[in-house]
Amino acid sequence: MPKVEMVVDTPIPPATVREALLDFSPGRPNVWPGIHAPLYEVYDVGDTYADIREGSKAPGGAIWAKEHYDWSDPETVTWTVQESNFCAPGSYVSARIKPNVSGGSRIHITCNRTPTSMAGRVAAFLIVATRGAPVASSLRLGLKRLEAKGVG
Repeated sequence: MPKVEMVVDTPIPPATVREALLDFSPGRPNVWPGIHAPLYEVYDVGDTYADIREGSKAPGGAIWAKEHYDWSDPETVTWTVQESNFCAPGSYVSARIKPNVSGGSRIHITCNRTPTSMAGRVAAFLIVATRGAPVASSLRLGLKRLEAKGVG
């Protein structure tokens, strides 16, 4: 899939957005709509990395990826596929989080997933054709859930 980039603004401050992206607790699927709880598993969490499995229900079955999260850059969280049933190892998504002019965050998302299955090809086509709308929409919904909880 060609690399797709998008920007999402939120009133939530950068530190809180980063904290939510790096919350690998059992409650993670309650915040992020793309994570189906039965497909979520945490393998290892270190100071600047985590190895986890995340997945979503999809028509015709589930899609999942074992991801390596890296947040060694203080402004960026990157999750890279180690193994997946829909995209190639090395595929990644990154979120660069910076303050915006209103005191919230501007999140620059880069999605670079190489599909390996029919479900992956369909998802990649939709993401490219809509310039990232499904990815941005999922992120926005998670951020709205955080706002509703009074986080930030």
